[in-house]
Formats: sequence, structure tokens, C-alpha cells
Amino acid sequence: MAHPSQETAVAILIDCDNVQPGIVDFALRMAAQAGRVTTRRGYGNSKTLGKKWEEALVRQAFTPCLQFQYASKKNTSDIALALDALEALFDKRADTFCLVTSDSDFAYLCRKLRERGANVYIVGEAKSPDALRNACDRFFEWVPEADNDAKTKDVDTPEAKPAAATPKPEAKPAANGPLPKRRPRFLVEAVELLASSSPDGRVALNALGQYLKRADPAFSPSVYGHSGLLSMVKTYDLLTPHEEEHGSWTVSLSPKTEA
Repeated sequence: MAHPSQETAVAILIDCDNVQPGIVDFALRMAAQAGRVTTRRGYGNSKTLGKKWEEALVRQAFTPCLQFQYASKKNTSDIALALDALEALFDKRADTFCLVTSDSDFAYLCRKLRERGANVYIVGEAKSPDALRNACDRFFEWVPEADNDAKTKDVDTPEAKPAAATPKPEAKPAANGPLPKRRPRFLVEAVELLASSSPDGRVALNALGQYLKRADPAFSPSVYGHSGLLSMVKTYDLLTPHEEEHGSWTVSLSPKTEA
């Protein structure tokens, strides 16, 4: 099945019984590297999918998949997640899978998906065992403190902590004039994340823009007081824009940042 955008179709499947709601935004940003997120599902039982998970899943437009427990201490959510993943693969609705869990029981699912040609990302917590980390193509460890700080810090704030992120805009245009120019840290972290897999340490400006929109459809440079992404990048001391042939632009971390 060909996808209209010709981008890789990504499925994010969250084991809500095993991880915290705060991991959702981070998982979306990591998955956005691979392509267009077409499937968003969160699996859990009636106790797990309470208020906090409900808020997280609704805010990021995930489909909640409630699984009842037919017997005590039997987890039906894991089986539902695994079956849905295989179904999406066989139906060609996804090429890459981002499993959000720290449960080593999913290591076998990772291996089966990869044997069938799919790419598998795991987003988990520090408790994730080696068996799970080594079963996927890429493992991303979520650190709650760093992720939460990055949503509110700007690169001008000395104590800001890193996380590849696109937080929801906090400010709205003022009625009496333009917004002040802001330099949120998530842009630096996005460049760092994407450039890390590039042989020359650069990311195309268009690719950077696509990633930011996939990670957060509401992203716009104008929200941060800039006329466009290039003009926004040029305000960062931590980033270096490069004009390539035919007028295209790439972005890299500044040498002092890499050091």
C-alpha cells in the first residue's frame, strides 16, 4: 500500500500499564525522525487508563485501547498491542514501529517485526532491561526531569537541560505588536538529533522543518516571533546555517556546541 505522502508510515504503540504518561511527547518526537506518524494507540486496563493517561492520550490524539482483565494478574494489554502491531505490518499500514515500553516481554515482538523487514524503535525508561534495548533498531531512554525542563527553558536560560523537543507554544501574538523573538531550546536539540545520523553532521533545512511539523503540527516560527525557519535558525549562537548549491540551506551545531 503506497502512502500519499511517500513518507515512511510510523505506528506508535504505548504500553500504558508499564510507563508514565509524561513519556508521550518524547515518544512522538523520537518517532517523528522516521517519518509520518499514522497510528497512535495506547493500551491499558481500567485502572491504568485513569485521569492522567486520559489527558495525555486525548491531548496527543491517541486512540485508547482499553483491555479488561479476564483473570487476576493476567495482562491482556500486552497481547492486544502485539497483535495490533503484527496486523499493521501485514496490512502494510506501517513500516516503522515505535513501541513505548520498558517491558522485556516485547523483545520477541521486536525480533519478529524486524525479521519481517520493519524498523523498530523502543522508547523506554531507565529500568528497561538489556534484552529489550538490544532487540530493537534504536532505543531512546526517557529522562523525566530533562524532558520537563526542556519544555519551558530557552537557550538564553543558563540552567536549561537538553531534550529533542517541540513544546506547544506558550505565547500568543500580542494585539498591539509582534511577538518578541524567542529561541526555544528544542530547535537546538532537534538539529542535534537529526544531524547525529548524517555523515557530515548537517541536516537540510527542509528536513528540519518537516521533522518539527511531524513532532508538533502546531509548530510555526511566527509563534516565536520569527518570519521563517531560516531567520529563526540564524538567531542561535548554537546553530550554524550553511548555504549550499542551488540556494538550499543546511544546519549544523556550532563548533563550540559540539565541543
